[in-house]
Amino acid sequence: MTSTASPSPTRPSRLALYLDLIRWDRPQGWLLLLWPTLAALWLAAGGFPGWHLLAVFTLGTILMRSAGCAVNDVADRDFDRHVQRTAQRPVTTGRIGVKEALGVGAVLALVSFGLVLTTNAPTIALSFGALAVTIAYPFTKRFFSMPQAVLGVAFSFGIPMAYTAVQGRLPLDAWLLLAGNLLWVLAYDTEYAMVDRDDDLRIGIRTSAITFGRFDVAAVMACYVGFLLLWGGVGWRAGLGWAYAAGLAVAAAQVAWHYMLIRSRERGPCFAAFRANHWVGAAVFAGLVVDRWLAG
Repeated sequence: MTSTASPSPTRPSRLALYLDLIRWDRPQGWLLLLWPTLAALWLAAGGFPGWHLLAVFTLGTILMRSAGCAVNDVADRDFDRHVQRTAQRPVTTGRIGVKEALGVGAVLALVSFGLVLTTNAPTIALSFGALAVTIAYPFTKRFFSMPQAVLGVAFSFGIPMAYTAVQGRLPLDAWLLLAGNLLWVLAYDTEYAMVDRDDDLRIGIRTSAITFGRFDVAAVMACYVGFLLLWGGVGWRAGLGWAYAAGLAVAAAQVAWHYMLIRSRERGPCFAAFRANHWVGAAVFAGLVVDRWLAG
C-alpha cells in the first residue's frame, strides 16, 4: 500500500542559516549605511576617492552590518520570539546557537578590521569606537527611551572614518554630515519601530516610536527635514551645484511620499516606508557623484 504521508521539510544548510542570520537577502540594511559613507568619501576627496578606499569602505560596510545583525539577534533572542516579524530568526528558533552566531559575527568583524588596517592610524582608532557602539546598541533597548539615536551613531561612524581615511582629520563638514545622518537614521528607524509598536509595548522594549507617542509622524518628518537641511548646507559649503540640489530634491520628494505612507500608522505602509529609505540615500549620493563628475 502506498503511503500518503507528506515528505518532511528539507532542513536548511548551515550556509543558508548564516545568510539568514546576516540578512543577506535584505540588502536595504547595508545600503542605508553605504550611501552616506560613500558620499562622505566623495566629499572628503573632492571627487572619486580611488579604488582602494572605495573597496575598503564598501566591503567593510557590508561586513560590519552583517556582524551587527548577528550581535543584535543574540541580544534580542528572548524578545524576538514574541514579535510577529522576528519570531523566525535563526537564533530565536534555536537553529543557530548563541556561541555560533557570535562566532560568525566575530569573524566578519575581524575581516572588516583587516580592511581598516590598510588605511591609516586615525581611521583604525575610530574603528574601535564603531565596534563598541555596534555591540552596545542592541542592549540600549532595555533602558534607553531612544535607542534609535544610538543606532544613528553606529550607522554614522562611516562618515568620520571616511574623512580620516582621506584627509587624516575631522573637519566641520564631517560633523555636520554625521549629525544629519543621525537624524535620517532616527527618521527611518522610527518608521521601523512603528511597525512593532504594539508588540514592543507588550514585552517592554523601549523605542522612539513609543517615546514620541502621538507625535511620532511629526517627529519623523522633522528628522527628515533636519537631515536634508544639514546635508544641503554641507553641499553649499563645498560649492556643489545643480546636480546635487537635484539629488536632494528627489530625496525630498520621497520623504513626502513616506509621509503619505506613515500618517495612518498602519504596519504595512510603515514597513514599506522603512524599506524604501535606501532610495533616499541613493538619490543624494547620485546627485553628488554627478555634480563632482561635471565639475571635474
